[in-house]
Amino acid sequence: MKFEDYRAQDATGLAALVARREVSAAELLDAATERMAQVNPKINAVTLNLAERARNEAVAEGPFAGVPFLLKDLGASLAGTVTSRGSRMFEGSVAAADSALTAAYRAAGLAIFGKTNTPEFGLWPVTESELLGVCRNPWDLSRTPGGSSGGAAAAVAAGIVPAAHASDGGGSIRTPAACCGLFGMKPSRGRVSFAPGGEGWAGASIQHAVTRSVRDSAALLDIACRPQAGDPYFLAPPERPFAEEVRREPGVLRIGFTTAAMQAPALDPECAAAVLAAAKLCEELGHTLEDVAIPGDAMAMQAAAGLVISASVAAEMDAEAERRGRPLSDDDVEALTMGTYRRGKAVDASAYVRGIQTLHAYTRAQAQLFESYDVLLLSTLGSPAIPIGWITEDVRLIGERLFAFMPNTQAFNNTGQPAMTVPLAQSRSGLPIGVQFVARMGGESTLFRLAAQLEAATPWFGKTPVV
Repeated sequence: MKFEDYRAQDATGLAALVARREVSAAELLDAATERMAQVNPKINAVTLNLAERARNEAVAEGPFAGVPFLLKDLGASLAGTVTSRGSRMFEGSVAAADSALTAAYRAAGLAIFGKTNTPEFGLWPVTESELLGVCRNPWDLSRTPGGSSGGAAAAVAAGIVPAAHASDGGGSIRTPAACCGLFGMKPSRGRVSFAPGGEGWAGASIQHAVTRSVRDSAALLDIACRPQAGDPYFLAPPERPFAEEVRREPGVLRIGFTTAAMQAPALDPECAAAVLAAAKLCEELGHTLEDVAIPGDAMAMQAAAGLVISASVAAEMDAEAERRGRPLSDDDVEALTMGTYRRGKAVDASAYVRGIQTLHAYTRAQAQLFESYDVLLLSTLGSPAIPIGWITEDVRLIGERLFAFMPNTQAFNNTGQPAMTVPLAQSRSGLPIGVQFVARMGGESTLFRLAAQLEAATPWFGKTPVV
């Protein structure tokens, strides 16, 4: 199969070709691995090659039978393979069994042939770990593809696969999707199980995918949203499959919009302009738009989230040290991660509970906005993709630069609401700019219907980088 023919299809389209026997699963895997061999040395998106394993596995019958797919090296386990979490601490951690999400993917026929790059423990909105190496943006190799699902987004943007597994604890689906010109949906809390594991970052983290098309994201979420016994969070199944929602009209939506940066002084002017252009487009599509102020204390939320995340990281590292039977050393993790660990160790139980209470109060404040509006529109990021190394090059500026880049994503992990980034704009230098839409809890159907309408109005599928 020629690369041009492979890249001309999304995952749904490739599956249809296999179902009609116009192409075989083996031919699709060949196309994916050939493209990986061509571009991966330049972008370092795929860090574990499992192509031979995929060739030797029988293709399961399912909606994505034979479609090549990649797992992020964090969050989802594949039996017999390492899930490193981007860390030396876990580089020998071999999974005994598939996680529930991986099992669902395989049952749907997806051919998992590799794992993708991620920063250590998924802690950063860039993908530059010491273990796995720097991942680069296919649109500009000097720029980050974002994080923490940077490898997934870079692989999709570069044409290795049309969709890839991703996860999002503070923006880690939306950030790389925005950097790489992709569609990225962060589902509601409780929509996708972490079984057999527990909650991630007090429920802030959620798994799904980055995709080129809206319909792929919807169909993959239909596969993924299968509650498991003992899940700490639970959502009732959607009224109808999400794959059907993308074929339905959204109706007239009440959309509140803002050009504010929630956790930074201001947006880059090009990101602010992208929001205004998206608002105009939505108005032209028949929706009602109103400039709004976002409620809640974003700085208190940010501080509480930092406390909860650092305590969660400390607990994870202590558990691994206990399992290995030896204390932690500075050689186990990167210096900045060790700093997060030490901060987390200083969090006492009372402070942790108060942090959770602060996040709950913020969630209630946000919910008031969605009593008046169906959707909130704002920028995904504070700027287009930043240069490699920019956030961490000066330790004194890390916090300032971190939230200058990602001021608008973390809030909706803490509220648990679904949020999507849509590739509606480009910078003057040709970098993708994502625009974010948020719905009330459990409102993925609203977002998918709107996303499909936007995709039809301003198609982006053909906009791809030359690596």
